[in-house]
Amino acid sequence: MGVDPGLTRCGIGVVDQDARRQLTLVGVGVVRTPADLDPARRLLGIETGIEEWVLEHRPDAVAVERVFAQHNLQSVTGTSQAAGIAMLVAARHGIPVVLHTPSEVKAAITGSGRADKAQVGAMVARILKLTGPPKPVDAADAVALAICHLWRGQATNRYAEAVERARRQQTSTARATTSRRKP
Repeated sequence: MGVDPGLTRCGIGVVDQDARRQLTLVGVGVVRTPADLDPARRLLGIETGIEEWVLEHRPDAVAVERVFAQHNLQSVTGTSQAAGIAMLVAARHGIPVVLHTPSEVKAAITGSGRADKAQVGAMVARILKLTGPPKPVDAADAVALAICHLWRGQATNRYAEAVERARRQQTSTARATTSRRKP
């Protein structure tokens, strides 16, 4: 499941990959909150919406767009808060969370980290064999995040698992060596 965090529109996209690595769009949408609502209530609305998506689709992982500093501090603050909510909901359900930068997603989907939103949407439609990109753009971005994770995240996860296995092996070897020494 991909989440394009936002306080007004939080895009959500669920993509499935079969054993042949074929992708299928499972669901796409946007959780919306009114701009005139208290920020705490807006975050609660986002949490409720993401929770519903997680319960309905039971994703194996949640890919969230990594928030980067923009000129508008108020915008980046709300986006960061929405990203945190997505991560919290995933953690509550024991679902791994992966963060992907916008340029990483663009590069995975289009081959260029500098692609514009129209190019990303067009490629999402092409990859998933849709008649057009998901609407609004937040939804298309969420689907792109899900695809990016399916294509890139699995290799990252395998690497992280290998590093963790090596760390555990090194720790157990050190303990075994220590226990054999005489005081």
